[in-house]
Amino acid sequence: MNPLKMLKLIILFFLLITSPSYVFGFSPEKARFSIKFKDDIIPYRILGLFLLPEEEIMLEVLDADEKSQYTINSTVGNIIQIDSRKWKLQLPKEKGLYHIKINDNQLRDSINLNIFTVIPFKELKGEYLNGYRIGNYPLIPPNLINTYKKPVGFIEVTEENKETYISPHFKIGQFLCKQKSNFPKYIILKERLLLKLELILEKVNEIGLYCETFNIMSGYRTPYYNKLIGNVKYSRHLWGGAADIFIDENPKDKMMDDLNKDGKIDYRDAAILYDIIDNMYGKPWYKPFIGGLGRYKKKYNHGPFVHVDVRGFRARWGD
Repeated sequence: MNPLKMLKLIILFFLLITSPSYVFGFSPEKARFSIKFKDDIIPYRILGLFLLPEEEIMLEVLDADEKSQYTINSTVGNIIQIDSRKWKLQLPKEKGLYHIKINDNQLRDSINLNIFTVIPFKELKGEYLNGYRIGNYPLIPPNLINTYKKPVGFIEVTEENKETYISPHFKIGQFLCKQKSNFPKYIILKERLLLKLELILEKVNEIGLYCETFNIMSGYRTPYYNKLIGNVKYSRHLWGGAADIFIDENPKDKMMDDLNKDGKIDYRDAAILYDIIDNMYGKPWYKPFIGGLGRYKKKYNHGPFVHVDVRGFRARWGD
């Protein structure tokens, strides 16, 4: 066996026997059934959805117990039941935060959807939305790639809703752009990114690296802020499909933990998180989450971290 690979296995085994138990310290908060939403499957007891005003969506129960009966409670208003496990919903015209709860009455389990109606892109005035500087998106996507089209709209984050959970272990405020401004602030966020982060978090805990949530060093970036910090023009962060993450549990100090227990915080710690994620690729269940994966060293203005995104094709890099 390659000596480097052997060393990584030894480190992971050491972490497994010295870290808090996955069983007793972490729960993925998966329901006993799933919900199909567009092209995604929601297995978690809570998830945020980001939809246009008056948008119509379908929600369908999957992986259901044959004996179970399902009910839906909602503040949305307009709900049409298609059959016993499928509903069509139309979002209100007014912006806001709405709630849907789908109940499995037999298993006494439920999935809660926190639905944010986004502000349509057309309401952007120049570079600004309600005084918040967004900047400029490209008029024509590079190489006509659909994932780089201008966004459909922006999620309004306020002092009142910033602590809202949009998955079992992440709040919407964790994804705010780092540019300085007052509330309200605006972001773009893809539901699939949340599903991917939860999947990675579960895997991290399975191997014994207890982590309640990732520290998100960078989530959404406005084009204005992205240009200000000199980042690449077509960063996936601008389209709400990327996050720069690290494990910050012991101690909570806004710095990557010493994952390999060598007394130093450096690229080797980022490499452990990188390898955990990279080892998930190639598995059939991971296909919807294929995207970019990058590893970054500690620098004067930040510690080591890992970049993940849901661009739809495989990309790798590291410094």
